[in-house]
Amino acid sequence: MTRLMTASALALIASLSAAQAQSKTDLQWWHAMGGELGAKLEEIVKGFNDSQDEYNVIPSYKGTYPETMTAAIAAFRAKEQPAIVQVFEVGTGTMMAAQGAIIPVYQLMQDQGTNFDPNAFLPSVVGYYTDTDGNMLSMPFNSSTPILYYNKTVFEKAGLDPNTPPKTWAEMEEFSKKIMESGAASCGFTTGWVSWIQTENFSAWHNAPIGTEQNGFGGLGARLTLNGPAQVQHWGNLKRWADEGIFKYGGPVGGDNAPPMFYSQECAMIMNSSASRAGVLANAKDFELGFGMLPYYDDIEGAPQNSIIGGATLWVLSGRPDAEYAGAAKFFEYLSSPEVQADWASFSGYLPITQAAGEQMAGFFGENPGADTGLRQITLNTPTENSKGLRFGNYVQIRGIIDEEFEQLLAGSKDAQGALDSVVERGNKLIEEFQAQNQ
Repeated sequence: MTRLMTASALALIASLSAAQAQSKTDLQWWHAMGGELGAKLEEIVKGFNDSQDEYNVIPSYKGTYPETMTAAIAAFRAKEQPAIVQVFEVGTGTMMAAQGAIIPVYQLMQDQGTNFDPNAFLPSVVGYYTDTDGNMLSMPFNSSTPILYYNKTVFEKAGLDPNTPPKTWAEMEEFSKKIMESGAASCGFTTGWVSWIQTENFSAWHNAPIGTEQNGFGGLGARLTLNGPAQVQHWGNLKRWADEGIFKYGGPVGGDNAPPMFYSQECAMIMNSSASRAGVLANAKDFELGFGMLPYYDDIEGAPQNSIIGGATLWVLSGRPDAEYAGAAKFFEYLSSPEVQADWASFSGYLPITQAAGEQMAGFFGENPGADTGLRQITLNTPTENSKGLRFGNYVQIRGIIDEEFEQLLAGSKDAQGALDSVVERGNKLIEEFQAQNQ
């Protein structure tokens, strides 16, 4: 009898659990995080799903950022869109222009009556994803900024202070020459992302405009202006340093050839994403690693200002049942909680997106020197119209143009002014096309 009752009780429990699972509202989240980051993302989702009994978020990996964005656009046209999609920062202009396809986060949270305070987010993070009235359009999730990594062991061999990274570009050149002359390394520095780091972030760091109308935040009529004196000076120096062997080019897009040059100790320094920290540490097995902020030109007024972010945010797509939006609002509350954000940032190397999460990570930062470099750099000063970020349509293609013109510069086919003039001319044609399609 006891066995029968036990079996019956188990069956009842199983039935109730199944009914509870069926009663949950499913909502799809399409994302672009593979590998260890994807596994951590799924762990976070499981934490949310287990924390309440109303909603069930289903994460789906859709490939790279461009592939995920393309899949979401195609799904929307077929009326098979997910509730949430992860879109990288340079897709912001395209998502904003998709009128009727998105529900801005501030509107979602307001409609659902959630306890949501946009002022809790770091201005330098959330500013990239707000409209001109300061309203949040998407939910920051994985945000990073470029920093300087350097080889302390090489510095010491070259007679440099291993605890003092270069602060200015003049020191970058001076330290690089000393390193090369001493034989400690054959190259001074390399970089990932000529577009994101040496052009976009360089401009923000020196409070130099990238385009008109608040770098594109003011509307579709904005145009590129990143061929100004500061950018021309810097690209010209990069060409000179490349000719002298001080700087070694890591390739287009993310500069995939740059990290191996740093790991092998061929180059003593590299500028790359703060989210690369775990990977850099894993590969820096034969030398001691140091961290620093991006270098700046001390003869340019306003520098250093603040760096800008890369990474992605979560956008809410329209056309789904109301229950899914209630779930999306609850999920965003969960994602932005200090505990979840601190755990995600500590694991991934991405920036904590709220002040509370940053404060909660104080112990982690104390135990992991250099882990707070990106956070300190991006919050160095209140963002200006020149350093808030950028927002242009077709910008993924424009980054390709930046790479092409930089390679023309390195090949000697164009000087810095000519190369950047071409970036502006070719880029503005793409922006004009985007404007015509979306006005």
